[in-house]
Amino acid sequence: MERTLDYKGRWRNHTVAFRVSDEESKLLNDLVALSGLTKQDYITRRLLCRDVVVQGNPRVYKALKNQMVAIYEELKRLEALSPDNDELLYTLQVIAITLDGLKGEDE
Repeated sequence: MERTLDYKGRWRNHTVAFRVSDEESKLLNDLVALSGLTKQDYITRRLLCRDVVVQGNPRVYKALKNQMVAIYEELKRLEALSPDNDELLYTLQVIAITLDGLKGEDE
């Protein structure tokens, strides 16, 4: 088997696996898309309490747009937000923070 090194020249030979619910999986996938990182890099940074710094690129902008469309559709469907929408509210918070950071790059 050929060794494959990561971008920092490390050989990653340990696998960490865990189970999540459908809701947690969707939220994780949304957060990964908004970060612009790979899922592995995103989870590793979060587990090691490192900052997730979003670099603006077309994939991030597309993910932001898709999330905003999904949130808009969900908000149209709801007359009032209820406590059952914690994932939606958390995703909205992450998008707001990300957009605020991207806005700072343009200035």
